[in-house]
Amino acid sequence: MMKRKSSEKSGHVVAWINKAEWDQILEYLYSKDSALQKFALHRISAWKGRFGNSTPVAVESTADLVRCQVLDSSGHLETDDLVLLYGTALVRFVNLITERKQKRVATPLRRLANKMNIPEWIVNLRHDITHRRLPTLKWCRKGCQFVLEWLQQEYWSRQLGSQLAEDWDSQSEEDEEEEGEELGQEDELTVRQRNREAHKKARELLISYEKEQFQVFDGLHKENRAGKPWPSPSSDLGWILIQIKDFAVESSTVLVDMMLSDGFLVPTAEQLESLDIDLTSDCDPMNPCIPRLFLRFWLPLLKLLNSLDFIHLFLERLFLELQLSEEDSQHRTCYLAGWISEIFACNRHKNTNPNESKAQKKGRLKDMIFTKPIPLQWQKLLTCCLDAPCIATPHLLQQILEGMEHPLPLDTQQKLLQLCCIYTQGGDPGCSPDAVRRDQPVYTLESLRKRIRRESERSSSAPPPSAAPRPHKSLPLLQMAEATEDLQEQLSPDVLAERVASLRGSPWQVCTDSVKWKDYPLGKVPGQSEDPSCLMVDSYSSMSVLDQHVEVDKSGQHSAHICVSGPHRPGSDGPLWTHSDLSKLKSGLQLF
Repeated sequence: MMKRKSSEKSGHVVAWINKAEWDQILEYLYSKDSALQKFALHRISAWKGRFGNSTPVAVESTADLVRCQVLDSSGHLETDDLVLLYGTALVRFVNLITERKQKRVATPLRRLANKMNIPEWIVNLRHDITHRRLPTLKWCRKGCQFVLEWLQQEYWSRQLGSQLAEDWDSQSEEDEEEEGEELGQEDELTVRQRNREAHKKARELLISYEKEQFQVFDGLHKENRAGKPWPSPSSDLGWILIQIKDFAVESSTVLVDMMLSDGFLVPTAEQLESLDIDLTSDCDPMNPCIPRLFLRFWLPLLKLLNSLDFIHLFLERLFLELQLSEEDSQHRTCYLAGWISEIFACNRHKNTNPNESKAQKKGRLKDMIFTKPIPLQWQKLLTCCLDAPCIATPHLLQQILEGMEHPLPLDTQQKLLQLCCIYTQGGDPGCSPDAVRRDQPVYTLESLRKRIRRESERSSSAPPPSAAPRPHKSLPLLQMAEATEDLQEQLSPDVLAERVASLRGSPWQVCTDSVKWKDYPLGKVPGQSEDPSCLMVDSYSSMSVLDQHVEVDKSGQHSAHICVSGPHRPGSDGPLWTHSDLSKLKSGLQLF
């Protein structure tokens, strides 16, 4: 009796007639014959009519993807239509397949796909289709082919030697999965709790460090705080540094993220005011530099954490924060870029002053995070720099190009810097800020307006000259441009005569009317009506192509014979189209 109940419990209703039909549909779906694939799709449509909402997800996804291949091979759809078709099928596959594995707490698709042996590039393809620019048809076809192979291996092949069911996991595996979900939820909660505690501890340690440093700063003489060297760490500060170093061994990423938050390595206005740093002389975004006093404030901690792994992590997180910083947050961008520039400067420091004394050299080295060059990952840093475009990117890019162990070709460096300046609307990193603003090319309408505004301010603030000013100097930039355009419209008689001579024998002629062509878009003439029918002629005559008198030489006839010879009949030496056929074609063509 128990066995009967067990067998009844495991039995289920399917939509296919028998296993032979199942095997046939599987074979037809993965064949290369479009007719067989269409037959299999019709049978699956019948299955869906019987199944309703209980259609196996794998069967439905396979049918959607095979339908894309059938329509693709027909040649009746455009490329954009095929991309949308493939994209819909791929998005439905990823969503439906991973939906079965979702827990109460949402799990990232990449993690679920990894557990199901679905590569990350398939998930990225789905993400691009859903949220970004549509991929190319080549990638859609590649994704479709991979997913079909994955379905054949993970679903269809597992049904051949056992009962046909949708879930290709056994009941015991489902029980283990439920237990694993509960354990996974507990692990996630534990990880989140640990992260919160780690961030809280990192913040407390950094605040303690700041308090000690502010007390040291208050003890300095007010007369020469900026020029006087920073005192050695006290015993209390040394104990805090030991705790921070121990914490960095366990959670270096958490510590760096907290250091880069506002109020620490990116100071607030109150902190700068407490350190007597002038807010108006904030670091220039085109040439970012950390104020010396603020650098000395954090030097004990940075020197303590100085290691190859820390510097790599520190630079990586700095570029990431630079990429995430908002465009209007110029203050944060300046300090993030300033710390990057400071590390690059330490890595390639050179004594350019031959008259530097030992005391000066000692003081200069004391203000550096590290004194010995370290091997940086320059290619990775170059990619990170270009992925985080901002006003300071040209300056940072030039430092990277100069510090690379294996530098790029000089012309490549120049082109890369020029493209970067164009994209970020910055100037030449080697020029001063005034020269950059003065010589910056105009790429956008906003740049032109800024140039006009600066020219107007310069002309209004300039003292009146003793001699009479020249007319072109007193005109604003826009008036100068309009005057130049007016001068270009006034053509000399010699230029007009030359143009008329070049158009002799042509139906076109030079317009001698005084017309400002800048007011008319391309393809429109003065007095032209807005009605498109005005371009239609009132009367016309027609003639046959055979009546047209065309003078051709022997070479032209030879070329024409070659063009119209066309394919040959099988088993014959003559062309497929005879001269009588061509005469019939020409007689049907009319010239208007």
